[in-house]
Amino acid sequence: MKTFAVVAAVVPALALGLAAADQPDGLTLPPGFHATVVAEELGPIRHLAIRANGDLYVSTPVNAEADKAGIIALHLDAAHRADQVQHFGTVDGGTGIRFYNGALYASSASGVYRFTFDGDALVPAKEPTLIVDGMPTTHPGFNRVNRPIALDGKGNLFVALDASANLCTAQTQPPPGQPLPTTPSVGLKPCPDLGARAGVWRFNANKVGQTFPTDGEQLATGIRDIDSLDWSPADSSLYGIMHGRDNTHRMWPDLVSVDDDDQIADEMHKITKGTDFGWPYTYYDGEKRIRLISPEYGGDGKKQAAPGTYSTPVLTFQSRRAAPLDLLFYAGSTFPATYHNGAFVVLHGTGNKSGYNVVFVPFDRNGKAGAPQVFADGFAAFDPASQTPRAKYRPIGIAEGPDGAVYVGDSQKGRVWRIAYGARR
Repeated sequence: MKTFAVVAAVVPALALGLAAADQPDGLTLPPGFHATVVAEELGPIRHLAIRANGDLYVSTPVNAEADKAGIIALHLDAAHRADQVQHFGTVDGGTGIRFYNGALYASSASGVYRFTFDGDALVPAKEPTLIVDGMPTTHPGFNRVNRPIALDGKGNLFVALDASANLCTAQTQPPPGQPLPTTPSVGLKPCPDLGARAGVWRFNANKVGQTFPTDGEQLATGIRDIDSLDWSPADSSLYGIMHGRDNTHRMWPDLVSVDDDDQIADEMHKITKGTDFGWPYTYYDGEKRIRLISPEYGGDGKKQAAPGTYSTPVLTFQSRRAAPLDLLFYAGSTFPATYHNGAFVVLHGTGNKSGYNVVFVPFDRNGKAGAPQVFADGFAAFDPASQTPRAKYRPIGIAEGPDGAVYVGDSQKGRVWRIAYGARR
């Protein structure tokens, strides 16, 4: 299992330096790669999906403005720039959008929908078909809804659901800046989220009218929050990245130090039947590479979970983490061979300037992760002299085009870049 402290220096795993020459917006990429701006001013976008004909589709968050909600469709010209932009549908907020057999699958808080197209029409002519319905929509502890989806090309649709809150307690935990409860939180056991959400389910991508969870098969449990889910064709496996728990030092300062809290990892797991990510009963220390009992269940910052009970992550992101918000296993052939079958992870960034880039993780055909390295950087363009730095751009979504190029989206202004290798065309 590999760990990755996102504030560390770039790991030279692929012996590729970074070059900023002629890149838009000050981006830095490995030699031989180049970026172009595809579109801008799309609003606070989420994930991306690309059709076999090269059309680009973008999901939007649940709080998007009315004229920028739903799904955004972009037709790209020969120079890979958007020459048509249309909005359609009302499906938003689910952070899941994928193509399968020419149809577009998109998730909302409660369901997964399928849009079909007439020929090369940019937008569907019909209302979508409801594939899965009935997912829980209450989130008293979060002001977000995450429903990433993945497909394996064999008719299986995977849907990941977050938990209802940061912790599984009878008390709703206050957000940062508000007073803590006067008595320590006590964890519910069993946690009612487990089995009802906080996991990954498999459904039939070709069957309409399925109901969650009865028509699906649960594969994984113990997930606090998740945005990143993808199928790896190389080892025919599903992978996902969970966001680790927040505010542990703030709630239990005598048990968990600031440094220990910083090492609570975001965990990438290979997902098979019975995978348990460990929430809410445990958390993973990415620096020490141990799984610890959560304080609300009797943990003291040192007590380890029983071995063999929970899944071990294949990769972790810690050191105040960097918010992994998308995952793409590269299936193309136009990038150098060192990139084949590996994964790109989009790091949205945190308040301490960690992340704000796209990292690449090599994988072998057995699913073993290598050392990550920064692939695309410079999105944030922080001014080192500023006392209150604000990122210019924050990468949030990634997708692979039919020609093997990858597209990266920005969550703040809705800018999209295309990153390709070799001669510009």
